[in-house]
Amino acid sequence: MTVAPSESQTDPICPLCGRPIPAEARQSKHHLIPRLRGGKGGETVLLHQICHNEIHATLTETELAQAFHTIEALQGHPRLAKFIRWVAKRPPGFHSKTPGGRRKR
Repeated sequence: MTVAPSESQTDPICPLCGRPIPAEARQSKHHLIPRLRGGKGGETVLLHQICHNEIHATLTETELAQAFHTIEALQGHPRLAKFIRWVAKRPPGFHSKTPGGRRKR
């Protein structure tokens, strides 16, 4: 008898929230240093789309390039930390519209 691997063994893990990213979930790649701020061709990470949206709703491209270009720095931001605690209680494929407007430019 063969045992199918569990979802957590086969699905990539979102480095921001720590939840699995199932194949059917909305997902996207995030440039740790924004492309327009010198990150073109740089390191990217696969995130849930909702996690990616929250990053860009919270921080400007300049803030991302200067101070929030690691997962640890992003997780330490107060608004993102609150979001992570909230989304951690949702199923891995959960998606909703990001509340609030985009950050001020």
